[in-house]
Amino acid sequence: MVSDNVLFCTELIGLRVYDTRGRRLGRVKDAALVPIINPARVDRFLVGGGWTWLTVRFDQVRSISLDGIYLRDEKLTPYHSDEYMLRIVRDLLDQQIIDALGRKVVRVTDVTFQIKPMEGHTQLDVLEVDIGMRSIFRRLAQGVIPPSWVRKIQKPIGPNSIGWEYCNIVEPDPQRRLRLNISNVALEKMHPADLADIVEELGPDDREAIIETIDPEVAADALSEMDVDIQASILESLETERAAEIIEEMSPDEAAHVLAELEEETSSEILEELTEESKSEVSELFEHRDHTAGAMMTTEYVSLPENATVQDAIEVLRQDEEMLEVLNTVFLVDAEEAPVAAVPLAKLFIAPGSHPLKDLAPDTLLRVTVTESENRVTDIFDKYNLLTLAVVDADRKLVGVITADDVISVLKQK
Repeated sequence: MVSDNVLFCTELIGLRVYDTRGRRLGRVKDAALVPIINPARVDRFLVGGGWTWLTVRFDQVRSISLDGIYLRDEKLTPYHSDEYMLRIVRDLLDQQIIDALGRKVVRVTDVTFQIKPMEGHTQLDVLEVDIGMRSIFRRLAQGVIPPSWVRKIQKPIGPNSIGWEYCNIVEPDPQRRLRLNISNVALEKMHPADLADIVEELGPDDREAIIETIDPEVAADALSEMDVDIQASILESLETERAAEIIEEMSPDEAAHVLAELEEETSSEILEELTEESKSEVSELFEHRDHTAGAMMTTEYVSLPENATVQDAIEVLRQDEEMLEVLNTVFLVDAEEAPVAAVPLAKLFIAPGSHPLKDLAPDTLLRVTVTESENRVTDIFDKYNLLTLAVVDADRKLVGVITADDVISVLKQK
C-alpha cells in the first residue's frame, strides 16, 4: 500500500501550483536537487506558466499533495539553468544508474519522494528510484488515468525500488561530477569482480568516467577482472598520466598483458610515465613470446637463500605485507640463484623461528623454462594440483612464478 506521505515523479510532473490566494500559477515541469547542499532534498520546483518557467524554492511551499502544490510565498523568479542542479526529469528519469547495493546497472523509470512537513513549510526528499513493472505502469498511465486510480490499480504489482543512498549516478563530465558532488565511495567498496561487471555494462564514455574517478588501486583491480578488449579500450581513452597511475598498481604480468593489447605508441607513452622499477619489470616481460611461460609469469615473488630459517622468511614478509594477499609460496635459491625448494606459506605457522625452511619443502620442486608453452604449463598445474610454479631462464636462474590465477586467466581467454 502506498503511504499518503509519498509522491511519485509521475504524479509530481504536471501537478498544479497555486499561489497564496489559491490562483493557479502553472504546472510542475521538473524538480531539481542541489546535491552539494543537500543530496536528497528537492531544492527547486520548475513551474511552467505560459512562455517561461518559474523557480519555486523548497522553503516557499506550504503543502504538497495529489491536489497540488500550495505556496506560502509568491516571490518567484524566472528559471535559469544552474550547473549545480541535478534535474529529476532531465538528468535522472530514463537514465542508467548504478545500484551499489545490488551491484548492477539499472534504468530509472520513476522516482519516489517522501513528503516531509517542516516548521513553516513542506519539502520533498528523494526516497527511492523505481525500476520495476509497477513504475513502468505508472509511466504508461501518466496523464491518462487519474493518479488516485493509478495507485489503486498498481497494488497487485510488486514494487521494485532502490534506496536513494545506494544509487550512484553515472556522469561522464568530470567538472559536472564535482559540481553535483558525485561520490564513488560505494563503488570503491565493491569486490573488483562486481565492479568490473558493472563497468562492462556501461557505454564507453561512462566506463571512462568511472575508471577516471575511482581510486587507482581499485581501478587496477577492476580492470584486471575485465576482458582484454575492454581493458585496452578504457586505457586508450584515458589521459596518459592517469593510465600510468592505474598500470602502476597492477602486478607486472597483468600490466604487461594489458599494455601488449594497446597501440605501440600508446603503450610506449604509458611506459615512460611509470617508475623506473615498474618500467623495468614490465619491459622484461614484454621480451617473452606470447603463449609461453615467460608471458604468463609474474616477477612478484619472494626468494631466500637455501639456508634461510622460518624467522628469516617472516622478517621478509613483514617488510611487504601487501604481498601476503597474493603469496602462497616462498622459494629458496642457491648461490647461482637457481631454485632449490618451494615452501608453502602455511607451513611457516607450524614451525619454530629457528627451523630451516628447506626442511618444510616437498621433496620435488617443479619448474619450467620461460620458453615452455602455456599448454604445457596448464597441463602441469592440472596434473600436480599446483598453486605456484617456478619459472627459470636459460641459466636455470629463478626469474618469475606462475600462479593458479594466471592459468585461470589463460583458460578463460580460450
